[in-house]
Amino acid sequence: MTAQDRPRVGAQQIADDLRALIDTGQFQPGDRLPLTRELIAQYGVTGETIRQAIIKLKAAGLVTSRQGSGVYVRAWKPLVYRPQSEFRRKPPTVDIWANLLRTEGRDGTQTIEVSTMLPDEPIRRRLQLEEGELVAVRRRTSYVDGQAHSTDDSYVALKLVEGSEWLHQESVERGTNQVLAELGHELVQALDEIYTRMPRPAEAKRLDLNAGTPTPVVELISTGHDASGKPVQVTIILLPGDRHLLVYERNRYYGQAAEEVEEGDA
Repeated sequence: MTAQDRPRVGAQQIADDLRALIDTGQFQPGDRLPLTRELIAQYGVTGETIRQAIIKLKAAGLVTSRQGSGVYVRAWKPLVYRPQSEFRRKPPTVDIWANLLRTEGRDGTQTIEVSTMLPDEPIRRRLQLEEGELVAVRRRTSYVDGQAHSTDDSYVALKLVEGSEWLHQESVERGTNQVLAELGHELVQALDEIYTRMPRPAEAKRLDLNAGTPTPVVELISTGHDASGKPVQVTIILLPGDRHLLVYERNRYYGQAAEEVEEGDA
């Protein structure tokens, strides 16, 4: 059968075929896809049809182009984020971010900005603040292997941390959660809300997301409570979907502990 005799296929079918080869591992991360001329010969279509197929694969976040070299399967090396690790014992001078990197054997850096502000209504409601109460904010942008990997913005009532290291404009070696504990507000429970959405323009810029490759983000909103049940800190974390694996640990309680959990959930 000649190219003229073959049923004509469109860009979507070609993209689906290539995606199937990626999904089944016939093309591994870092592999180069067949050249445009090879795909033209294989499918009997024009170069424009192949170009449109590649655009669809890029939009799905599956491939990336290298100037003068070709199109390659994107290498996915996610950072495994474990929210439950916040409550595990760690060396006293290692914060949550440093512990995560060490656990995963990765290198990274952070930029930190600290400010005070009037909270928006969702933050005010989660922290149970009165109208007009100020919050302190630590805005952290984390980088792994030179790439923006996540944002992590924490909000606490200013009156709880005023004059403390929580407000320092640099990393706190032992972690800001330890600072809260020293101030009498150790975080012992967290309520996590998880949303999946597309990033807002300012978020995409902060995370250096490629405008040509739509990338959803996981938004994790965690409200930390102290032993009295008081909400102390709201942390909003944005995790680009192509850079993270979110892992939760679930434990079953027995006996008196189980009864206490059930009463707390009621």
